[in-house]
Amino acid sequence: MKRILLVLLFSCVCVCASADGNGDGPKMVFERTSHDFGDVKRKGGDVIAMFRFVNQGNVPLVIKKVHKSCSCMNVDYSRKPILPNEGGEIKIKYELHKVEPGIFNKVIQIYTNESKKVRLITIQGNSVDK
Repeated sequence: MKRILLVLLFSCVCVCASADGNGDGPKMVFERTSHDFGDVKRKGGDVIAMFRFVNQGNVPLVIKKVHKSCSCMNVDYSRKPILPNEGGEIKIKYELHKVEPGIFNKVIQIYTNESKKVRLITIQGNSVDK
C-alpha cells in the first residue's frame, strides 16, 4: 500500500512539474517595467509613461485587474485578450497636482491569466515647485 501511494505521489509531482515548465499558457514580457521621470514641475501638468509588452505565450493573455498604489494615477489598458505574439500597452498617467512636492515612487500591480504571477510596474521621479 505504501509503495502504491509513493508511486502515485511521485507521478503527481512529475506531472505538476512538467505542466509548470512546458511553456503552455500566456507569457507577458515587457520592454521595461520602470520609468524615471526625473525632476518634473508639480504645476506643469500630468506626466505619462507607456509600458509596452508582448504575449510570448501560446494562448491569449487577459489582463484581469490592475491595482495602483495611489489615486493620483490613472491606468489605461486594453480589456481585450492579447493574442500570442501580439503586443499591448499599459498607459500610466501620474497627476502631479494631486500630491505634495518631493520624491515619488509608485507601483502598479497587474493581474493576468498567467497563473498566479503578479507583474509590477513602477514609476518614480521628483515633483518640484518651480
